[in-house]
Amino acid sequence: MKALITGITGQDGSYLTEILLEKGYEVHGIIRKSSSFNTGRIDHLYNDKKILNKKMFLHYGDLVDTSNLNRLLEKIEPDEIYNLAAQSHVKVSFEVPDYTAQVDALGTLRFLDAIREVGLRKVKFYQASTSELFGKVQEVPQNEKTPFYPRSPYGVAKLYGYWIIVNYREAYNIFASNGILFNHESPRRGETFVSRKITRAVTRIAAGLQDLLLLGNLDAKRDWGFAPEYCLGMWTILQYDKPEDFVLATGETRTVREFTELSFKEIGIDIKWEGKEEKETAKIKSINWDIAKNLIGKDVYDKSRFKLNEKLKVGTTVLAVDPNYYRPTEVDLLIGDASKAEKLLGWKAETKFNDLVKLMVKSDLEKVLMRGY
Repeated sequence: MKALITGITGQDGSYLTEILLEKGYEVHGIIRKSSSFNTGRIDHLYNDKKILNKKMFLHYGDLVDTSNLNRLLEKIEPDEIYNLAAQSHVKVSFEVPDYTAQVDALGTLRFLDAIREVGLRKVKFYQASTSELFGKVQEVPQNEKTPFYPRSPYGVAKLYGYWIIVNYREAYNIFASNGILFNHESPRRGETFVSRKITRAVTRIAAGLQDLLLLGNLDAKRDWGFAPEYCLGMWTILQYDKPEDFVLATGETRTVREFTELSFKEIGIDIKWEGKEEKETAKIKSINWDIAKNLIGKDVYDKSRFKLNEKLKVGTTVLAVDPNYYRPTEVDLLIGDASKAEKLLGWKAETKFNDLVKLMVKSDLEKVLMRGY
């Protein structure tokens, strides 16, 4: 089996590549040309001589280049395509709405039309859809039948991608499925996304490398899961006997505030909140560095280049609200109902919220103390 993955260097692309290689696939990935190295998440595969150009192949390309997509499909002739590439940052989509639409909306159309023109009638196509489609939610929880109401250029672009999948599926009998994935995180999550921004800042504050964590809407509620499980879900969706759309979610919602509190607690810092709205801050209530040392293991801590900041004091402000991180239109609540996926695919999120936060904090703490970033 041959699979083609766009966005192979991203969080999901890297986990999906590992899963497919373990299943015996030949994996092809599309990467954009850059003046700097951008393969960090797949370097362990890229640098493996038994894998690169034997089991995994990388090709330069871009979803805004139609002729490039046609050439790659003709050359590779994949059995499965996973379209994960996107301008995927919601806040940034307000700053670059045109580019977001070109990649997230029209990029999907270009791919589907390339499939049709090249004549890959048996290929299976997975579209990375998003819970941001629900935006201003019309019902709780959200499932495959919930009306959409996107609240950002990203959400609107992905809505076009969703419906063009449905249209080409019905018009041209292409095996194309949408995976409506709710938030899924991991240590490989990009540092500008709120989950990783929190865990990285918390560990840098603990090491004395950063003074303050700045966040926007602390009370936004999200359904947070573990990315590798969701990537396995992508593959599972394409193994179903017919193309359909599936929600993948945990069915549990937590606030950004809760994610932050738990992240601090995992390294031994309890925080207390003061003020309201844009004036709200969090200060240190208590510190117990033994918790952080036990998290990564005292042997690892003793060998680390950097140490925990013993000078950090109770009462120090470690978090503040920055209105610059507010979105022009906010999504207040997302919580998914993945019962269809559980019933038809046997897929279910397993990693609990507390365990997810713990593994992300542990990973970032090890990086900060060992490498200083």
